[in-house]
Amino acid sequence: MGAREFFSGFSGVVKLDAGGRIRIFDGMKIAVLSDSHDRLDHLAAVLTDVAGCECERLFFLGDFCAPFSLAALAQGFAGPIDAVFGNNDGDVFLLCRIASKHPHVTLHQPLAELEVAGKKVALQHYPEIARRLAESGAYDAVFSGHDHQRYVHRLNEGDRVLWANPGEIMGRFGPPSWGLWDTERDVFTHRECGG
Repeated sequence: MGAREFFSGFSGVVKLDAGGRIRIFDGMKIAVLSDSHDRLDHLAAVLTDVAGCECERLFFLGDFCAPFSLAALAQGFAGPIDAVFGNNDGDVFLLCRIASKHPHVTLHQPLAELEVAGKKVALQHYPEIARRLAESGAYDAVFSGHDHQRYVHRLNEGDRVLWANPGEIMGRFGPPSWGLWDTERDVFTHRECGG
């Protein structure tokens, strides 16, 4: 069997471990962030924590506020970034201009529908809409922001669908937080950062 046949249909990640051995990962670690509201100090702390967790991709669920927050996010995370707009993202034109300067950033509106590590994913700023998306059963995971609250729900038959909110980077209602989604284990955990 050749390499082409061995890797046929493979959608995981191949890495070398510390001993130089090949390891195959079917999933990935994804950072889920929301509601930074121009708090660059908190965003920097979160991105430091994200780097320490070795996240390979990042979802942002809206409310950068000023476009310079998107620039800081794009400069602070080198992997793919998928983002949706929030209700406080007023200068959409400048946000799009900034995103166009960073090929690893994709802006979606009104929602993002993605296929990641073999899972169907939806990103939406508003939890009222996200809940309905999760209840539809069309996705394996749905993420939302907006209300600055941290929660994880399992919905649908057999609790198959993950619906989660990472909380807020802003830190208005509590410590700045973000979410870590391990797609291989399908586990979502909240992480706090000092701010």
